[in-house]
Amino acid sequence: MRKFLAPALGLLLAVGLLTIEPAVAQMIDPADSPNNITSATGGEGSARNIARTIINYFLFFLGLVATVMIIYGGFLYITSAGEDTDKAKKVLLYAAIGIIIVLVSFALVNTLLKAADGVSTGF
Repeated sequence: MRKFLAPALGLLLAVGLLTIEPAVAQMIDPADSPNNITSATGGEGSARNIARTIINYFLFFLGLVATVMIIYGGFLYITSAGEDTDKAKKVLLYAAIGIIIVLVSFALVNTLLKAADGVSTGF
């Protein structure tokens, strides 16, 4: 059995290598041109700009949630009438920390991605 295994694997490998079709650059779909990609993505031509737009929307949503939490914490604080304000204080503290994190993230992402636009990476 072993006597036939090596030649069979060699034959299988040779047939596999001979039947591989080469990549042909002329077969690129003309629908993948940069102009079509730019128009399909709302005017954004690079992946960095698309990523920055998506991240900015996400951070805007998180900032909105943190703002709503500050309003909720203020409501809890006012309606507690001075008794047991611990929950309201925690909500306000965590919402404020959340807004700070969102603002720092927004500044960091936009600074890094805008700086990377000036650097030519070959993409």
